[in-house]
Amino acid sequence: MQYYESRLKIRGVIMFRENLKKITYWMVKRQLVANDEVIGERPPVQEENLSGNLKENIARIREEMGNSADLVVREFSCGSGRGMPVALVYVDGMANAKILNESAIKPLMFGTGLKNDACRHGKCTLADLKEKLLSIAEVNTLQTLDSLLQGILSGDTALLADESREALMLTSKGFEKRSVTEPLSEAVIRGPREGFTESIRTNTSLLRRKIKNPALTIESMTIGEKTRTAVCFAYIRGVANEELISSIRDRLKAVRTDAVLDSGCLEEYIEDAPFSIFPTLGYTEKPDVAAAKILEGRAAILVDGSPFALTAPLLFIEGFQSAEDYYFRSYYMSLVRVLRYISYIITIFAPALYVAITTFHQELLPTDLLFTMAAAREGIPFPAVEEALIMLITFEILREAGVRLPRPVGQALSIVGALVIGDAAVSAGLIGAPMVIVIAITAVSVFLTPNLANTAAILRLIFLFLAGFMGGYGITIGFIGVLIHLGSLKSFGFPYFAPFAPYRSADMKDAVIRSPLWMLATRPEKMARRDRKRLDFFVPPADGTKNEQGE
Repeated sequence: MQYYESRLKIRGVIMFRENLKKITYWMVKRQLVANDEVIGERPPVQEENLSGNLKENIARIREEMGNSADLVVREFSCGSGRGMPVALVYVDGMANAKILNESAIKPLMFGTGLKNDACRHGKCTLADLKEKLLSIAEVNTLQTLDSLLQGILSGDTALLADESREALMLTSKGFEKRSVTEPLSEAVIRGPREGFTESIRTNTSLLRRKIKNPALTIESMTIGEKTRTAVCFAYIRGVANEELISSIRDRLKAVRTDAVLDSGCLEEYIEDAPFSIFPTLGYTEKPDVAAAKILEGRAAILVDGSPFALTAPLLFIEGFQSAEDYYFRSYYMSLVRVLRYISYIITIFAPALYVAITTFHQELLPTDLLFTMAAAREGIPFPAVEEALIMLITFEILREAGVRLPRPVGQALSIVGALVIGDAAVSAGLIGAPMVIVIAITAVSVFLTPNLANTAAILRLIFLFLAGFMGGYGITIGFIGVLIHLGSLKSFGFPYFAPFAPYRSADMKDAVIRSPLWMLATRPEKMARRDRKRLDFFVPPADGTKNEQGE
């Protein structure tokens, strides 16, 4: 009977949460509708075709660009004599001038590739120029002004000709970009050290280098009515779940916004639980990590201008995993992974447990330790919960200041600031020495799980307030609530708390501990339904010369 009552209570909590989410969505939608009624709907975009007059097309381009100072229009005649008037249009600093000089302007002006000197009599067309003169790798034909402007602003060059309603778009991107370097946010001791850059094509090439398989598919689209940001997502056909790919494609196409400047902006539009403190989309700066997740059946979302790739779906256990886990031997990395789980528990519960024990449950402490802690707190003017809150806020201020300042100054501030402030607070009798020790352990433990640091900071405060009001009972209630919330979360249709809830024994080999690679023979369950097999059954040979197959 108690079992069914507990299940009804849990179901009631989940239904309350879902109803609250629906009410919130309804209120937001109602506000958006009200705003649309006041502001008005956006006018539909009218695609304007190019005219057959070169001067008119150039004037329209200049008008659309607001006579911008970096717009370059190079007019000349194709071939010698009375050649066909043409013009190259590009943005200074976005196009490669060397490519244009050698592969476009020189062949067009001399026209050595045309037979019978057709251009001298004005009989050649853009198709002739494309087929016989232009020595550029990629040339596309356009008919609309909007697509032409989009190409120019992306770094390409438009070739316009008189008496032609079409234009050629020459691939000539040559803008400055950061080289491939080691990512600062995911430093490793062993493993690849290259990281994504702000160039989306460089990032896709890094993925191609890791996965040399024709089944690796990259779909691209443009998001942002003002920024026109290039976005693409990569997956392996036959491995990734078709429902996952369809969901990602639909969510990306449904985004209606003016600007997408980073993958973090896009994340908030397509995540499953926008009101949850737990992220349901992963991110990484390392191509090998993104490739490994793609090989498991996930998808990676790349945004032009961002060195961070989003990965979907995301599981909670991925916050405790690192790229190095699979480059070192499994025994030591299993120990390190267990330490990550322990450190996450410490960083969330340590301040709350200290407050609960010293305030409500002193009987849990040994007598000698209780007397020592009471002597250390003698004369402290604040209750334990306020003392912990002051120290946590101070730690967050120091951590944020260390991140925002230049690196040499930030490191010195974090170390010196913590030592000076902690020692001064204890000497002044504002904070007890045990509290400084607890906060120090809490601060160090959070660095073992950097991907969950923001979530840990919020949970730490929640459990601290619950412990201050209800002691251990408050911590227990909060812990049960977090478990229910984790069990109800989904990431693109996949259970966020898997393989713990729902429990999947086949996936536990890479959850708390990291089994040897030769034991990870299958991909995660329900993530790659059509191709779960990674490798054939294999046991390393005992003598190092041959395995079970005799090879």
